[in-house]
Amino acid sequence: VQLQAFGGGLVQAGGSLRLSCAASGRTSRNWLMGWFRQAPGKEREFVAGLRWSNGGTRVAEAVKGRFTIFRDSAKNTAILQMNNLNPEDTAVYYCAVDVNPAPSVVTGVATMYEYWGQGTQVTVSS
Repeated sequence: VQLQAFGGGLVQAGGSLRLSCAASGRTSRNWLMGWFRQAPGKEREFVAGLRWSNGGTRVAEAVKGRFTIFRDSAKNTAILQMNNLNPEDTAVYYCAVDVNPAPSVVTGVATMYEYWGQGTQVTVSS
């Protein structure tokens, strides 16, 4: 499985960005795709996840109401729409895949995800 994340960039506070994660290789309808982020000096944290089988989603409390995750099934792509960005959202954003997720669970545990993309930088200026 190969994951390619793109769409990061520099934006002013209050602005929006859309990140995409395109999957290729041995894809699956049953996996879980997630977005994580890591700011300098901080641990990697869960942002949002989506179950490919039924479209079920989970969004971290820190971004709830501002970020949305959805899919383009035809393109095997998970999309993270980020609105009302603030400087605390500045980080490298990674997409990842859990190929064998537990039933009805969108895990936020990074170690449960087996495949990772290369990361894309998001910088929000004040």
